[in-house]
Amino acid sequence: MARREELKREAAASIDDRKEHLVAVGERIFANPELGYKERETGELIANELEAMGLQVEKNLALTGCKATVRGPKEGPIIGVMGELDAVVCRDHPKAHRETGAAHACGHHIQLGVMMGVAAGLVGSGVMNELAGGVSFLAVPAEEYVELGFRSQLRARGEIGFFGGKQEFLRKGHLDDIDIAISTHSSPDLAPHGKKVMIGSLGTGFVGKHVQYRGKPSHAGAAPEKGVNALNAAILGLLGIHTQRETFPEQERIRVHPIITKGGDLVNIVPDDVQLETYVRGFSIEGIRDANTKVNRALRAGAMAVGAEVKITEIPGYMPLVNTPDLDALFKENLLLLLEDNEIVEGGDFAGSTDFGDISQIMPSSLAVFGGVNGALHTKDFHLEDPELAYIIPAKAIAFTIIDLLLDGAGMAQQVIRDFQPKMSKAQYFEFQEEMSREINWQDE
Repeated sequence: MARREELKREAAASIDDRKEHLVAVGERIFANPELGYKERETGELIANELEAMGLQVEKNLALTGCKATVRGPKEGPIIGVMGELDAVVCRDHPKAHRETGAAHACGHHIQLGVMMGVAAGLVGSGVMNELAGGVSFLAVPAEEYVELGFRSQLRARGEIGFFGGKQEFLRKGHLDDIDIAISTHSSPDLAPHGKKVMIGSLGTGFVGKHVQYRGKPSHAGAAPEKGVNALNAAILGLLGIHTQRETFPEQERIRVHPIITKGGDLVNIVPDDVQLETYVRGFSIEGIRDANTKVNRALRAGAMAVGAEVKITEIPGYMPLVNTPDLDALFKENLLLLLEDNEIVEGGDFAGSTDFGDISQIMPSSLAVFGGVNGALHTKDFHLEDPELAYIIPAKAIAFTIIDLLLDGAGMAQQVIRDFQPKMSKAQYFEFQEEMSREINWQDE
């Protein structure tokens, strides 16, 4: 026990020694935001930082990602610590990229700083020399589900198979050697309640949808009766979705939030090409399937009502997030070395989605949510407020947890792996993704 505590002190001291640099790296990324599958400079920066620690880095994984693995002197499980490279689109953020509108308004730059901090704690201190197994540091692209047109082009060219970076890492085999996954996220919602971290939370999964209504053009003033109004079909489809909201079970936290991306071409032409995008979110695969069926039924009804056609293209989204209780319990023990018990929230949920949920369905996983930031996520107000809480405490807590998992022949890690009951195998996961990747054409008859 004394040696375990000593190793944690050594890891913490190594993180503290690099504290200013870790925050500076994160804030450098904050000032240079890049969107998913375009994070060339960010990926290169992280790779250089890992190489500076003496690690060998696999580069250009899933276009822009990277991976570095450090191993102890004995064989054992590999723990993956993940950070996300991409920004979100938020054009009015003060640090938004002038041309792309990209901004780190979701805190991924902080994740990367935390990941680097864990590496500093385990590698820089030499602690890994006393642990079994290993740790992989994975900088993953494209967590934000944006620029679907661009990603569709990448997929059509065979450059990617999935829109999410962790999904792509799974597809390409970059996670085949990972046994346990750990990551963090930032949230401004904890501080108002006097809390600093949330563990064991649930998150929604979703399926993405592109919907195209096709009607018949005609002069909107002279001969509207000769046209088929695709905009009216879309409006009726959306109303059909709204009328079913009371049928969505509350425990599933179903969310359907469409936007019209094309409403027509000219005001004096009956709209014949109207397009929508939406997600169908939920806490379980079964809930998503059920809600998705109802949404498709409503969208089809809109077309039938006016005699239009509708094409629904379903795109694999992200899976629900399910944290592993054994990992959360161990993580809390280490958080209590850094925080007070009343500063920690256990359980809870959030209606947002992340491709870390895909990982959590397959392997033991822990995603903790930390404060230290202010301003709502994905808005111009999001900013760092407490570097210690945002960057340093998460890095220490993860490093401590990994020490517990991999010390003494990695007995704790092996126990977590033995007790874990996956929601699905990798084969089942890819089968489900195939199921949710389809094109449905309906024509009124």
